[in-house]
Amino acid sequence: MKILITTDTYYPMINGVIASVNNLYNELKLKGHQVKILTLSHDSKESIQGDIYYLKSIGIGVYPDARIKFPLHNRLISEILRWNPDIIHSQTEFSMMLVSKYISNKLHIPIIHTYHTMYEDYLGYVFGGRLITKRTSAKFIRMLLNSLDSVIAPTQKAKDSLISYGVNTSISVIPSGISLKNFKKELLEEEKRKIKKYFNISKDDRIIAYVGRIGQEKNIGEIIDFMDDLIGINRKIKLLVVGDGPYLQTLKKEVIEKKIEKSVIFTGMIKSEEVYKYYKIAEIFVTASTSETQGLTYIEALSSGCPVVCKYDPCIDGVIKQGENGFAYRSRKEYVHYINKILNDYTLRCNMKQSALNKANEYSSEIFGNRVLYEYYRVLKNTENIEMDLTKVINHKT
Repeated sequence: MKILITTDTYYPMINGVIASVNNLYNELKLKGHQVKILTLSHDSKESIQGDIYYLKSIGIGVYPDARIKFPLHNRLISEILRWNPDIIHSQTEFSMMLVSKYISNKLHIPIIHTYHTMYEDYLGYVFGGRLITKRTSAKFIRMLLNSLDSVIAPTQKAKDSLISYGVNTSISVIPSGISLKNFKKELLEEEKRKIKKYFNISKDDRIIAYVGRIGQEKNIGEIIDFMDDLIGINRKIKLLVVGDGPYLQTLKKEVIEKKIEKSVIFTGMIKSEEVYKYYKIAEIFVTASTSETQGLTYIEALSSGCPVVCKYDPCIDGVIKQGENGFAYRSRKEYVHYINKILNDYTLRCNMKQSALNKANEYSSEIFGNRVLYEYYRVLKNTENIEMDLTKVINHKT
């Protein structure tokens, strides 16, 4: 099968959408399918790098990293049309969605779309939150997705939101997968000591870590605010904030104002192949985000054997098992209690680590690829009433 994946963002940027796209690309290639990714460049240059086609684009300043592509007629799109894909899998709702629709109309092929982002959690970024309301956002999403052939939602939470918007296109819940081997590999003690020394972390410090985009919607400020309570109980507890983003400087100022610089450490951007190391040196992964549609960092943490303490959100239903691989908190008091409970109970930590590793197996990139591929065949054949052999579907080679 020839599969075209479209996305507004791709490497060298790093975020959850890009990680999901890359894992899907690799799995589809492993199964023998022809796959190309059509995306926007972030250096305003057009290029082809293997299977990746970068279209020239410009930043529009509407929200962080937003870019636009125009016009639709150009050399790279013409090459994609000549390649003649069987199906389009779009990953974002802006410029590349328009390109996807253009190609779909030209070739008369279906579009499947994965809904990665809960836009109501990002409205403050769009024109400073002045022009786009939740109702406007819902109307936009409804009009866009109801014109497609199928929608994939990473969680039931995302599907429920789309239904509430009035989306009536077929919606399948398919959790995004990750390459488990990248996070299950062991980290030598010498490497752990090296990282800790670099960030001035002593061997007696107890590390809790947030890993991910540093955006306002991630609610990292709440975790920082709770540090006063934790430090009051155990001054050895250190919060490691791993990643970069538009809200980083604001958080650094908050830490200085609270005079807890020695207890909160910001690493800045970490190379994707190095991220697993930070889960390995942490005893607990923490997050207060309620804006997730897929929660890939939760899965990364579990795959690393790192228990999770997170703010309760419907996206974690079925992922975080209370008291088994982590805890979901609903108040400041619960958060502080759960952190100390895990840190002070060695047996609990060991059991949670094993439970975390076991749960992560359900979210492998291989299972993810199989589920998405099944959806491709379902849409292509338009066989709601026709039996399909899943084994043949997932083992199909072109």
